Amino acid sequence: MSGRHDASAKMAKLKELLHRSENRICADCSAPDPKWAQVLSVTLDQWSDNEIDNMIEVGGNSHANAIYEAFLPQNHSKPHPDSTQEEREKFIRYFLALLICSTFKCKVGMVEFIGILNVKVKGGTNLAIRDMSSSDPYVVLTLGQQKAQTSVIKASLNPVWNEELKLSVPQQYGPLKLQVFDHDMLSKDDLMGEAEIDLQPMINAAAAFGDPELLGDRQIGRWLKSGDNALVRDSAVLVAGGEVRQELALKLLFTESGEVELEMQWIPLNM
Repeated sequence: MSGRHDASAKMAKLKELLHRSENRICADCSAPDPKWAQVLSVTLDQWSDNEIDNMIEVGGNSHANAIYEAFLPQNHSKPHPDSTQEEREKFIRYFLALLICSTFKCKVGMVEFIGILNVKVKGGTNLAIRDMSSSDPYVVLTLGQQKAQTSVIKASLNPVWNEELKLSVPQQYGPLKLQVFDHDMLSKDDLMGEAEIDLQPMINAAAAFGDPELLGDRQIGRWLKSGDNALVRDSAVLVAGGEVRQELALKLLFTESGEVELEMQWIPLNM
């Protein structure tokens, strides 16, 4: 009961925060009572206790903007209430990608990003042995100059992570690289295999079909297994619950054995 009470109390504080005057305008363009933003929803998303605590600690739009906009380049000015939809979207695409990239210490420069890729690393099976009789595996994802990694699972050749990693996708993107390493306290971490993921089937299918929230649950694309990729089997691109998703089973290359399963979600920034 105490856990439910604490959660209710925090949500009440969050709702109180939302009703502050500074939070009744768009944080990005200062438009009153904005209705057009589609990427995030304070009222519909599920919030963890830490996220609620962080939001309450920040305080509101004016406080948050003072922190997050402090290092915006001079050539990326913030839009105004009378700015066009295109100007607002361009700023938000850049700003959101800047925040995500700063988490992974990547260089944004003048790169424009087209979407966010959420990757759920589910688990691995029959991974290679790199220690005496087992391994301490973790997964690293690389896209351009961005890197994100899972936690280390101790002494397991069949690890279960179920961890979500986020990457921003630029207009000129290449394959997503997946590597599995064995964590070692005394020497360099050993490679346990790698694979490349072609993002085009998912991104192109999503662009062709438009807003997934307007579509029913259906298949919109497919990445076919071949001798040129690491797929264990064909991978379908699906719309499920208004989201574009793709599940993959990958056979690791440059190693004795091992497979990794993922689930990807694509969130375009220009919808």
